[in-house]
Parts: sequence; structure tokens; C-alpha cells
Amino acid sequence: MKPDDGYIAYIVNPKSGATGSKLTRRRFEQYLLKRGFDVRVSLTTSLENACELATDAAVEYDCAMVVVVGGDGTVREVAHGLEGSDKPLLIVPHGTENLLANELGFDEKLKTIIRTFEAEYIRPLDLGIANGRCFTSIAGFGFDGQIVKRVSEQRDGHIDHFDYFWPIWRTFWNYKFDPMKVEVDGEEIFDGPCLVFVGNISRYALGLQILHYADFGDGLLDVCVYKCASQLHLVKHSVMTILKQHADTRDVIYRQCKNISISSKTDSVMTEIDGDPGPALPVQIKIIPQAVNCIVPEGAKPAGIRTRIIRAIG
Repeated sequence: MKPDDGYIAYIVNPKSGATGSKLTRRRFEQYLLKRGFDVRVSLTTSLENACELATDAAVEYDCAMVVVVGGDGTVREVAHGLEGSDKPLLIVPHGTENLLANELGFDEKLKTIIRTFEAEYIRPLDLGIANGRCFTSIAGFGFDGQIVKRVSEQRDGHIDHFDYFWPIWRTFWNYKFDPMKVEVDGEEIFDGPCLVFVGNISRYALGLQILHYADFGDGLLDVCVYKCASQLHLVKHSVMTILKQHADTRDVIYRQCKNISISSKTDSVMTEIDGDPGPALPVQIKIIPQAVNCIVPEGAKPAGIRTRIIRAIG
């Protein structure tokens, strides 16, 4: 990309990110300015505003690309705003987990972002839609949704990995394993106590490879149903997932599809999408193939559990 190609829409969530990531954001902006690019910075006031800013950039004839600086929620809304546009998207990771950025191969280092920008290697990104709400990474139903609800209720600005400790601990001991009915492409695959993950990427929090076979640009969503009715069973699933042996076990159902329906006879099942509270059940999910063009590090691989734990503890 050259400065004459047009301006760069630089969409920043000012509330996300620790001190180190904020420094990376400013240094990358300075790098672009020194090379003569017209960088137009917009600070988001909400997730909805992030989507609006991206939608405006998508239809601006003199906008050459969009840079988003934020966590998974901000990235999700900017991607939603760019859906169907040919404007490329570059992510500057700025949140707690940065699930999508990690999956794409970013390591939060300035040199990686600069190298990626200069190489201009583009891959298409699918988007998931759950009851009209977009997600780029993973939607969770049940245990995972309950944790996100508790974190969201106590959240006040930027959070780190340690803010999840007590919500996970409390949810583990108090969780009631409510039944859910799961249908994929019109076929019922399970009805009973379970945990459900639907996603576009392979790795979840701290690099757990829950959706083992997922590819963010293959036009399919991956579904993982953990049959689970007790805390002991949940511990077993956790161990098997860490060992990357869960997807082919008898008490796990794994599918790839384009449409998913999840419902429950109770109204107590919580949901989450990309780390934010999700819609109430029943939920209808579909895939929008190759919705966004993402500039990604060429040949990079997603960070694993060890790498993400090291980053989390600084």
C-alpha cells in the first residue's frame, strides 16, 4: 500500500488495553505518519459506535484500509461494519485475550504489525451471525456463558486474566448442567445436559484448542458439544481438551456446518459471543463466508497454551 492509495481509518477503543499495548498502538500510528500516510484516528464511544465507524469507512471512496485497535469485542464490531466491503482490515491487538488476533498469527509485537502491513498478505475471514449479532471467533453456551456474565457484571474498564479467576471458581461449584438441544444443518445431534461451543477459530481462552479443526476462512462453522452433567465430568473434559484428545471421544460431538440451532427447556442457560454476553436461547446461527478481507502475518501460526500463559503473566 502507498500513501497515494487513500487514507487509513484508524479505529481505536480507548478503554481497552494495558500500558504496553497502548504504546504499540501509538508507535504504529507514528510509523504510518512518518511514511506519509494520511491516518484518521477515531476513538470509539461504544461497541455500536465501532461498527458505525467501520461502516462509514467501508463506503468512503478515498479510504484505502481500516486499522482496528482493541479487544475481541471491538474487532468483532469493526469486522461487522466492513462485511461485504473490499477494504482490508488490519488488527492491532489491544485486549485481554485477543482470540482472533492470536488465531491470525499476531503476537502483539510492533515489528510483527509493521511486517504484516508491509507484506499486505490478505486472507478472507468468515463471520458468524447469532440471532442477528455478529461474532468473529467463538460463541459459548452454558458454563462458558455463565462465566462471561459474571465477569461482565463486575467489569469496570480494562480487565486482565486474573479477573476471570473467581468467576470461574464460583461457576464451577455452583453451575447447574441444564439440558440443551443442538441441531446442525437441520439434523438434531444432541438433546441433554451439555456445554456447547460454536466458532470460526480453533483456539479459545489461553490457547485451548476446543474447535480443533476450525479454519476461519473455510465457509464453515465448527460445533463442539461436550456431554456433561457433573463437575467431575467437566474436569475430565478439561483435561482431554488440554491434551487435544477431546474431539474424537465418545462423550463429545464434533461437527462442521453452516447453520446451527440451540435451544433449551429452561431459561437459565447463559450465552456469550467473543467474550461478551450473548443472546438468550433459542439461538439461530449461520455463517457469512469470506465476509471480510484481513491482512495477516504470512505463514504465522496461532499461539498455543504455553505462549499465551507466558503473555498473560507478563
